[in-house]
Amino acid sequence: MATLYQERSSNITRTWIMMIGFVLVVSAVGYAASWYFGDYTFLYAAFGLALLTNVWSYWNSDKVALSLTHSRPATREEFFDFYTVAENMAIAAGIPMPKLYIIDDPAPNAFATGRDEKHAVVAATTGLLSMMNRAELEGVIAHEMSHIKNRDILLMTMAVVLAGFVAILADMFLRMSFWGGGNRDNDRGNGGAILMVIAIIGIVLAPLAAQLIQFAISRRREYLADASGALLTRYPEGLASALEKLGAYQGPMKNPSHSTAHLFIDNPFGDRKSDWINNIFSTHPPVQKRIEALLGKQ
Repeated sequence: MATLYQERSSNITRTWIMMIGFVLVVSAVGYAASWYFGDYTFLYAAFGLALLTNVWSYWNSDKVALSLTHSRPATREEFFDFYTVAENMAIAAGIPMPKLYIIDDPAPNAFATGRDEKHAVVAATTGLLSMMNRAELEGVIAHEMSHIKNRDILLMTMAVVLAGFVAILADMFLRMSFWGGGNRDNDRGNGGAILMVIAIIGIVLAPLAAQLIQFAISRRREYLADASGALLTRYPEGLASALEKLGAYQGPMKNPSHSTAHLFIDNPFGDRKSDWINNIFSTHPPVQKRIEALLGKQ
């Protein structure tokens, strides 16, 4: 048990370090634009827009996620097991009962969203509810409750916003630099030219760096939620069995979206490739590695 707690603490620390990395990327992009055009308004505007976007996302991220995934409210009468399992896991986690939603999709999957424990949502597909037995469903819901309790959803939502903002900011800067302008004093001499090239290269690579950090955050949070979920149920075999079923299902969801893929317990695109390129760009760690971690085989 101590090892699981240590892993949780370690992953939370790494996540905050990565979030700081996002801030540094935004700072670099804003500064590069300000230097190139000789106007620090770009830097101030970048941070102002980032702040406003984050505030809006904090209050509305759950609504956006539910809309993008075509989720609908789940009734207790229609999905009794879903409700009772969620109630039990919420009590075990010591958090308020989250709102429950259903996604009409045969592919087994689930996700949690919301800004805090009091405004949380857990959504599951009809495919997951029909495929899992009671112990497996408890493992999946405990995993999602752990995301809520650990504040994973808020952090991952902020990562999405910042990654998207960096991409937009970089695109705006490249378009403006293409049409001319810039600080002519800085352009004089070889030093200025070199700095301009470095700035442009940084702007081009910034969105890719932000996206890679987002993927890394998502993968680390999945391991943490698996470990925390096992602590809630005291039965890691249940979640391990659920992950085996998720891994065996090869088909994608009906309406997968890259913007929400990292929220789900499993890759909604159904991509099971194990090559190193896919592992770098995947929002989820390999299912088999997650199972081995749960069962103590690593």
